[in-house]
Order: sequence, then C-alpha cells, then structure tokens
Amino acid sequence: MSDHVPNPQRRTPLTAALAWERTRTLRASQRLSPSTPTVEEVSAGGIVIDPDSPDLRVAIIARYNRAGRLEWCLPKGHPEGQETHEQAAVREIAEETGIQGQILVPLGSIDYWFMVPQYRVHKTVHHFLLIATGGELTIENDPDHEAVDVDWVPLVELPRRLTFLNERRIAEMAREVIETHEL
Repeated sequence: MSDHVPNPQRRTPLTAALAWERTRTLRASQRLSPSTPTVEEVSAGGIVIDPDSPDLRVAIIARYNRAGRLEWCLPKGHPEGQETHEQAAVREIAEETGIQGQILVPLGSIDYWFMVPQYRVHKTVHHFLLIATGGELTIENDPDHEAVDVDWVPLVELPRRLTFLNERRIAEMAREVIETHEL
C-alpha cells in the first residue's frame, strides 16, 4: 500500500455531494425558531474491513434510532474524556462490533441536523478507514447496548445495506481509497 494519504480537502464528486448535503441540512435547520436551543454533538467511527475476506467485508451494526426505527449504519460514538477522534473511532468500532482495528486513513467528516423534543442537534461524525486486526463479530461488548445486531457485508454491497445517504457516500469514498491503494 502506498504511503500517500488522500487530501480530505480535495474536491471530488463525492466531497462536493457531501458539501451540498451539509448546506441543505443547514438551510433546513435555519427554518427553526431562533429560540430553539441547539446542542452540538461529535462522534467518530468508520469502516473496518476484513482484509482476509475475498470480498473485503465491512462490519456494520443495526440499532434503533431515537424514533424507534431500525437502521443499519457504520459503528460510531462519542469521544470519552481526552480521546482524539481516531482513538474514539477505534474504541467505538471495537465496542459495537467486537472487531479490533487499525486506522489506515481518514475518510472525512459529515454533519447533519435533527430534532428531538426539546432541542435541535447539530452532529458532526468523523469517519476513518480501518483494517481489522483481531476480535470476533459481536455486540456483547457494547456498553450502551445501542447495537442490536452486527453483520459482515461485502464492500460492494455496503451502499445498499446502509440506511443513510451520507454513510453510503462515505462507503463509496472508502471503496475509491481501497481501489487506489490496492489494499
């Protein structure tokens, strides 16, 4: 694998699409009442691949969202204490999937807005591409018990399995990085 690390600031069709989605969600949030309080949230996680599988499987989780709907998504969570985004991503992926991983490259960040009954949330999620280094697929180590299922999904099928468009775009970025660097 090359030592070249992709520049997350470089404009590609995918980064342009993410920027458009960020602008669209920002405009939607501005339609809310100015008196509605806003809470900032940060999470980190990403795509952990099994390099020994012929189809480069990716570990994803199923969880119930705040409205009670089942979603298939990339593992992620909030940094604890003085953790960096990278440290939080590695820990959260291990907790939610049972898979230990090592970060290869950052994939970029996404942000979005959503409402809960008393306030709006502006959430930023930092994504990384990781290679699995050990562990077994399980949700038993998730201390918050947010993950209700976990699965290995071939990288090419990942965009069809993920619930959210922004995570499907992150999956496409990961595929491009992997193809470029012949992982």
